[in-house]
Amino acid sequence: MLVGKVIGTLVSTRKDPKLEGLKLLIVQATDLAGSAKGGQVVAIDSVGAGVGELVMYCAGSSARQTESTQNRPVDTVIMGIIDAIEVGNETVFRK
Repeated sequence: MLVGKVIGTLVSTRKDPKLEGLKLLIVQATDLAGSAKGGQVVAIDSVGAGVGELVMYCAGSSARQTESTQNRPVDTVIMGIIDAIEVGNETVFRK
């Protein structure tokens, strides 16, 4: 699992029929505190995330393990909206 911040949306009027009805979001990879680190990816939203939220996402074959992405041509999926991150006894992120 990876941590990222939703920074935008993607609209595609022509796509594979198996992607119809799925929300596409742009995710910026971040460190645990939410600071940008790495590149951006387009991800299927399976949890109702929105722009500005810190999320958990995964890539590769694991992205096809959610109910909404199973048996679809998907490489990255958002599978959780993060409320807080604690490392040791320190809170590094809180929504």
